[in-house]
Amino acid sequence: MGTAENKEIVGKISSGEVGLLDLWADDGVWVIPGMATFRGKREIAEKLIGPVTDLMASMGRVEVTNMIAEGDYVVVEQQAEDRMTKTGKPYNNTYCMVYKILDGKIIQLTEYCDTALAKSVFS
Repeated sequence: MGTAENKEIVGKISSGEVGLLDLWADDGVWVIPGMATFRGKREIAEKLIGPVTDLMASMGRVEVTNMIAEGDYVVVEQQAEDRMTKTGKPYNNTYCMVYKILDGKIIQLTEYCDTALAKSVFS
């Protein structure tokens, strides 16, 4: 797949048109520097996405502010809006997501975000 197709995949994920795990490679890796690394689709679902979803009253939406791509990589700047935890804390983080995509599947995602905000909201 080429750069345009990879941008299209990330655009569909960012808009909620397709689920993130639907396009995840079974052995893909999700890295959040300063926090954790999750290896494999199952671990990502069980130790990251599931627990975070369980803490949220509303996932809100994500606004993409910039997207660039070259080869297998797509970089997206985005801002979460209208996210609220079940304890009533807002969680509107800002992200820079670096995707590596091979053959239409995400093999690595490095998520740069305000880890201090994440730790304060979810601690």
